[in-house]
Amino acid sequence: MTAGSRTESVVQKLQPREAGSLGAEIESLREQLEFFHLVFNHIHNGVVVTDINGYVTHFNEPYGRFLGVDPREQIGKHITEVVENSRMHIVAKTGRPEINVRHRIKDIDMVVQRIPIEKDGQVIAVFGHVMFKSVRDVGQLADKLSLLESKVKLYEEELSSLRSTRYTAESILGQSRAIKSLIKEALKAAANRLPVLITGESGTGKELFAQAIHHASNRRLRPFVRINCSTIPRDLFESELFGYEKGAFTGASSDGKPGKFELAHGGTLFLDEIGELPLEMQPKLLRVIEEKEFERVGGTRLLRSDFRLIAATNQNLEELLARRSFRKDLFYRLNVIPLHIPPLRERREDLAPLAMGLMARMTVHSGLAAREFTPQALNVMTGYDWPGNVREVQNVLERIMAAADSGPIQPDDLPFYLKSRSAATPGGLQLLREVMAKAERGALRDALILCKNNKARAARTLGIHRTLLYKKLKKHGLALSEEA
Repeated sequence: MTAGSRTESVVQKLQPREAGSLGAEIESLREQLEFFHLVFNHIHNGVVVTDINGYVTHFNEPYGRFLGVDPREQIGKHITEVVENSRMHIVAKTGRPEINVRHRIKDIDMVVQRIPIEKDGQVIAVFGHVMFKSVRDVGQLADKLSLLESKVKLYEEELSSLRSTRYTAESILGQSRAIKSLIKEALKAAANRLPVLITGESGTGKELFAQAIHHASNRRLRPFVRINCSTIPRDLFESELFGYEKGAFTGASSDGKPGKFELAHGGTLFLDEIGELPLEMQPKLLRVIEEKEFERVGGTRLLRSDFRLIAATNQNLEELLARRSFRKDLFYRLNVIPLHIPPLRERREDLAPLAMGLMARMTVHSGLAAREFTPQALNVMTGYDWPGNVREVQNVLERIMAAADSGPIQPDDLPFYLKSRSAATPGGLQLLREVMAKAERGALRDALILCKNNKARAARTLGIHRTLLYKKLKKHGLALSEEA
């Protein structure tokens, strides 16, 4: 009687309920065996299993095709009869696995694994697997991995360049004691992960210092994420900072969106114009700074982000504290390392190196010939207060470059308002009429220079009639040469 008929006889003798249950279990086992058989024969490279004496118990179809034999006929044979140079029976005796070792079959060096299978601490079988049908495949794989590693390294460098900063400490131009001291403080701040608060008038270069801190830190290969608090609508602040889950609100992306805190993981988050942060957002920001934990809008999962916070503002936060439009606890948490950048008018010795450095950068980017400043032009620029600070200097230099003239930059190349204001700066107290007369004479002279002595254009530039222009020129003793 066969095993199948014996099983059926046993099933028939059982009660109907018991017979049904056992039959279902047998069918389930049969399906599992069929599935495992399919998996075994779909392993891409050759697989063989032997018992502890080296006799083949399993032999998959890919191995049969490779060796040119019928897999079913190999069952029961000793492994040495089936696979030349086999060591499966030796591994069964030693119990020591042989991983990724060379094995020569049909004059081809392959890479194989021989793994003992244990039960209750005893070897009961050996599993053999052909990893590579040729050693050359290993070399090709190694070459591919080397190429991929090179590409990954290149992409990491490019990604770092895109995600990171454009400016370093070397990008900060100036030679005053104040700016040199600030650079030292910034580099000290880069060595830790404490919050930094950068204050200063608009255009003084607060983001430049923030980027320099990031670049000098051990986070320089990670993201530098910027967010300007004055440009975000109040109702979108939370989703911008924390991100949101899909369907969190009307108009939300179907895939959700990570917030700035998530994007800054491992790197630096730069919050510019922090004084514009809505009052209702301030306690939430404080909690994230302290806990480094948050939830997306519409989400329930707690997220963590390892970021370094740098904030900047051109406002007086202490005045905002007095008006109760900025929280004291948030201010004290942000103001751990304070950096105040003085305006250009308080460090006029930085004007010359700043102007020359900016001009050198612009000539490189524009492809135009470099232009130098005459001492007279630098004197005029140094005498001006520059209320727009570095940003205004750059604007003036771009206007000069747009003129596309060649040769050194003269006072005539500078904007009219720049010369008139710097010329009107008194060395001491004067009578009002003297100051006004000097300013008027300077304005007339500058208008003539700007208009290349064309009186009609000079009058239009000054907003007066040509007859009045002639009277004022005569009053101040300026030459009445012919119009250009």
